[in-house]
Amino acid sequence: MPNRREMLKLSGAAALGLLSAQSGLAASAGTKPNIGVAGYPYDRVQAIRDGLVGIDQADVSFHNENIYSLNAQTFGPQKTYEVTEIGLIPYVSRYINEGFRDYVLIPVFISRTFRHRNIYVHVDSGIEKPEDLRGKRVGTPGYGMSASTWIRGMLLDEYGVKANELNWIETTKSSDAGTLNTGFAKYYFPDDFPIEKGPPGVDESELLLSGGCDALVTAITPKSYEDGNPKIRRLFSNVKATEQQYYRETGLFPIMHVVAIRADVARENSWLPPAVFQMYSEAKQVAYDNLASTGVLRTSLPWATDEYEETTKLMGNDYWRYGIEANRKELEAIMRYTYEQGLVKERGRFEAMFDPSTLELQG
Repeated sequence: MPNRREMLKLSGAAALGLLSAQSGLAASAGTKPNIGVAGYPYDRVQAIRDGLVGIDQADVSFHNENIYSLNAQTFGPQKTYEVTEIGLIPYVSRYINEGFRDYVLIPVFISRTFRHRNIYVHVDSGIEKPEDLRGKRVGTPGYGMSASTWIRGMLLDEYGVKANELNWIETTKSSDAGTLNTGFAKYYFPDDFPIEKGPPGVDESELLLSGGCDALVTAITPKSYEDGNPKIRRLFSNVKATEQQYYRETGLFPIMHVVAIRADVARENSWLPPAVFQMYSEAKQVAYDNLASTGVLRTSLPWATDEYEETTKLMGNDYWRYGIEANRKELEAIMRYTYEQGLVKERGRFEAMFDPSTLELQG
């Protein structure tokens, strides 16, 4: 019986074998094409960055970039990279609202995070449980950010708290010094929806400390919390237990970022999307093998092996799953959340955003 890594190689070979004769860019140039891949240097892409896995038909180079830069390049005029990590919900918004088609997705969900940990409250706010957020002033560096969208969906589905029951304040600055992606999305909700812009030059951390808001919903850790300010705490006191229970009840592992291929390159080289999917799948397996290693620790955490075993017991061996079917529940939730929360003008079908050759792939 072949193991998981052998199965990946077999499935990848089958997928690529059907398309090997169509490697147009390589054939026309007479040499392998250069494929630039950009994103964060996660453990699950480290094998790509280090050249341990790649694409037989191409020369792959990996470029470290943060999500602010990646989104700006993808949605802006540069279109620098053939393959790039991008924010999934910003992509959904641009795809539906503005007809953005310059990049096509493949079902590699490279960044995922449980987001209960990203709700912060002022200790004097009187907020002790999610339901207490009703009627409160809630700051956020971006209403349309992926993290904020998942949090609002969770608050509605798990606690019955609606987005329009909170008074939103969208800050003009972020305490992690990141450049906010303003202007990427237009909001589609009633004129009386409770949202306003925060004071110029004041980030979300300063807003909460000053009493300008009662709570924060944010993808980042506010600087004041990082500094240990006693006036700020997380809403959920035992974040890990809360998030694990959420997974047990819902089966959802929230998706933040996805991998995309420049559409013109994908059209001209139909072999490339399955090959990219296969590359990321093999790199992920290398990361799994490193986490499972007991001979030597591959990470700088003394109990990393115990954490890995606990995670696989709860979420299964392939818990960072790629592919459409394995993530259908998350993708359907995203399409519902973006519509319900006013991020898109109409509810779309997620399948249309992915390259057709990748819809049946598993990895």
